[in-house]
Amino acid sequence: MATLHRVDGSVDVPAELPVIALRDLVYFPYMVLPLLIGRPRSVASLKEAEDGDKLALVVAQKDPEVADPGEDDVHPAGTVVRVLQASRLADGTVRVVFEGVGRARIERHVPTGDGMRAEVSLASEWERDRSEGAELTTGADSVKEVKKLFAQYVRLAEQIPPEVAGLAEEVADCVQLGHVIAGHLLVGSAERQEVLEADALARRFDLLREILVREVELLRIQEKISSRFGFRPGKDEELLLEEIGGGAGTAEWRELAQVVTDADLPSHAKERAERELERVGKLNSMAPEASVARTYLEWICGLPWKSKTTDNQDIGHAAAVLDAEHYGLREVKERVLDHIAVLSLAKALPGPILFLVGPPGVGKTSLGRSIANCLERKFVRASLGGVRDEAEIRGHRRTYVGALPGRVIQGMRKAGSRNPVFLLDEVDKLARDFHGDPAAALLEVLDPEQNRAFADHYLELEFDLSEVLFIATANTLGEVPGPLRDRMEVIRLPGYLDTEKKAIAHQFLWPKLVARHGLEPYAPRIDDQAVGKIIEGYTREAGVRELEQRLSRVARKLARRVLSARDGGADAEAADAEAPDGAAPRVDVDVADLRQLLGAPAYVPAQAGAGSDRRGIARGLAWTATGGEVIDVEVAVVPGSGKIRLTGTLGDIMKESAFAAVTYARSRARLLGLSERFHRDMDLHIHIPEGATPKDGPSAGITIAVALVSALTHTPTRAGVAMTGEITLRGRVLVVGGIREKAVAALRAGVKRVLVPAANAKDGERLPTEVRQQLELVPVETMEQVLQEAMDRPAAGARNRTAASLAAGLAPSIS
Repeated sequence: MATLHRVDGSVDVPAELPVIALRDLVYFPYMVLPLLIGRPRSVASLKEAEDGDKLALVVAQKDPEVADPGEDDVHPAGTVVRVLQASRLADGTVRVVFEGVGRARIERHVPTGDGMRAEVSLASEWERDRSEGAELTTGADSVKEVKKLFAQYVRLAEQIPPEVAGLAEEVADCVQLGHVIAGHLLVGSAERQEVLEADALARRFDLLREILVREVELLRIQEKISSRFGFRPGKDEELLLEEIGGGAGTAEWRELAQVVTDADLPSHAKERAERELERVGKLNSMAPEASVARTYLEWICGLPWKSKTTDNQDIGHAAAVLDAEHYGLREVKERVLDHIAVLSLAKALPGPILFLVGPPGVGKTSLGRSIANCLERKFVRASLGGVRDEAEIRGHRRTYVGALPGRVIQGMRKAGSRNPVFLLDEVDKLARDFHGDPAAALLEVLDPEQNRAFADHYLELEFDLSEVLFIATANTLGEVPGPLRDRMEVIRLPGYLDTEKKAIAHQFLWPKLVARHGLEPYAPRIDDQAVGKIIEGYTREAGVRELEQRLSRVARKLARRVLSARDGGADAEAADAEAPDGAAPRVDVDVADLRQLLGAPAYVPAQAGAGSDRRGIARGLAWTATGGEVIDVEVAVVPGSGKIRLTGTLGDIMKESAFAAVTYARSRARLLGLSERFHRDMDLHIHIPEGATPKDGPSAGITIAVALVSALTHTPTRAGVAMTGEITLRGRVLVVGGIREKAVAALRAGVKRVLVPAANAKDGERLPTEVRQQLELVPVETMEQVLQEAMDRPAAGARNRTAASLAAGLAPSIS
C-alpha cells in the first residue's frame, strides 16, 4: 500500500490498480463526474475495481480514434479515482460516477484477463509539490492572477455555469485549486494532459496562466464580433462543434432533444427543459458541465409529472387482498377499508398519512405493500433509518459536486406514477446534526397544505405530491418529533398472540419457505405442537421475524436430509431411518425433531410462581420496542445507614419511580408497622434482573412499591399475579400504555391476574377474546387496593400484620 496525501484526508492505494482508458477526456483529482463506460476492456476493469477496494486509474488515450486501446495507446500518467456509484444499463453500458483522488504514473503494465492493470507510483499531492520548493499559497501573486483570469474565463464562456467561479474562490489549497481550474478548461486533451503531468506546482500554474490568457483573449474577440455583427454560429460552425464533440447537431444532442419532446411535461417544467437543452447544445460534450446538464435533463424528463394509475375502489377486492396477505390485524384492516370506501365516494381524499407503529416483525412494511396492491397503485419505499442530512430529503443544489435529488423525488421517478403508495420506513430513526434536521424537511413532504408544490433543491421546480398516499412506519413514538407526529394518523400494530403466530406459520411462513428451499415435491409438514415449541423455546419477540428465521433453518436442515438420502451421504441413514425401502426420506417435522434441527431451546419461559420465598419480589409488566415483557423486581433490606441502591440498567424515569416508591413507604411507615427511622438504619437495594438490558418508563412504579413493602414487612407476594401502573407520592395509581402487549406477555408467562390502573380498564375491552377469557384484569386506583390484591399472608414468624390488615390500616390515609 502507498498513501495519497490530500488536504481533506489521506487515501491508501494498492501498488497495482485496474486501468480504464478514456477516449477524449483527461480526468483531474477532485473532479466528480458521471461517465458512460461501454467498451468491454473498460467494463472489465471497472468490475475489478468494484469487486476490490473501489479504486482504479483512469488515463487518457493518445489517439481518441483507437476503438480498443492497449498498453501503448494510453498516456503514462493519469488520475486515481474512487467509484462512487455504478449502474448497469439495458444496452450493457455502465453509468458510473468517479471521484478523482490523486495523480499517479504507470510504472509497468501487468498482464490480466479481460481488462487492463498496472503497477503505479503515486504523486503525493500534499508533500511532493511542496518538496519542489514551490511554496505557493492562495495569496501568492501567480495564484491570484490565475484566479482572476479564471473568473474572467467563466464570465465569458457561456458553457460554464457562473457558480464555478465562486467554487474556485472557496478553495483554500493551491494544489486543489489547480486541479479544479484545469478540470473546467474547455481546451484540447493534449494541453490538459500537460497540466496533469506537471509535477512542480509552480509549473502547473504557469501552464494554467498561459492557457487562460489565450482563451480569455479569444473569448473577448468572439464577444466583440457577436455584439457588433450579431454573429451566430452557422452551418460550418455547427459542423466544427460536432467535430470537437459538442453542439446542437450531434447525435447525442438530437437524442436528448427527442426525449424532451416526447416527455409529457407541464409548462413550467417544459420551459426549464428547453432552456437547459439549448445550453447543452453550446457545450463540448466532454466538458463536465455538459454531463451535469444532461443528467439534470434526464431527471426532469424522467419524472411522472402527469402519469397516474387508476385506483381499484372495490371494497371486496381490498378485503380479499388484505386477508390473503396478512393474518389478524383487524383494526388496521378496518382503517384501510374505511379509507378506500371514502375514496370511492369522494373520488379524492387529500392528506391521509397513515403512521404504522409497532415492534419489529409485525408486518408494517409488508402492510404498506398490501395497501398498494389493494388500490392497484405503484409502491415505493424509502428507508430513513440513520438519515441525518436534510439534503437526503430535499436534495442537493446543483452547484454541489455530484448533486442528486432527494429521496422523495428519487422515489417518485422509480414509481413512474404521481399517485403511488410511498412508504417512509423507520422515521423514528432519523438523526440530526449540523447538516440540518431531516424531520423538519419531512414536514413539507407530509403536510397536505404544502406538498402540492414540493420544491426539491436539485430540481428547482415545484412537484405535486398531493395525490401520493404516504405511509410512515416506526417502532416507537417516543423518538418521533411532535410536529411530525401531529401530521399523521397513528395506527398501532401490537404483537401477535401465540395462536396468531401459529396460524401465520402454517398459512404464510412455512409454505413460502418450502417453495424457497426447493422442498415442494416432498410436501413437508410441521405439526402444530412443533410450531408452538419453536415459538415458546426458540423465539422471544412480538412479531414473527425470528420465527421465520427458525423455520428457515428447519427447512435448510430438511433440504440437507433430502440431499443426503438421495446421494447416500453421511446423513442418509438418519434421514431414511423412518422411511421404507425405496421411499422418499421423512421430511415431516414434529416436536421430537426440534432438538436435532435447532439445537437446545434458546429461551426458558418465565413461570408465574417461580421460587418458594416471594418476600421482596414482585412481578411487573413492561412494554419494550419488541413487545411486552415480564420483569421481576427484587428488593433487599440490609442493616446500614439509609442508602438506596438501584441496579439493573435503569433509565431516569424508572429511577424516579423507585424513589417515589421509597418515599411512599416512608410516609406510611407507622401504618406498615415499621420504625419511623427505618430509612436511617437500613440500606435498600432495588434490583431488576437482566441488567444488560436497558429499562425505563413509569409503569414499574407500583411493582417496585409492592416489592419494597413486601421486603420491609417480611410479607410474601402472591404467585400468579403481575401488575403495571405508575405510582404517585400519595399512593395513587396512574394510567400507563401498552396494555395489550403486557397482557400477551403475562398470558405467555402463565400469569392469571393482572393489576392495571383503573383508567386502563377500557383497554381491556379491546383485548382479543382469547386473552380476555384466560386473563383477569383487576382495575386498581390506589396502593391500598394494590397491596390487598398483591400481598399474601405473612411468612411464619413474621411480626407484621396480614396483608388484609395492612391494607385496612392504610385505607384512612390514602388520598
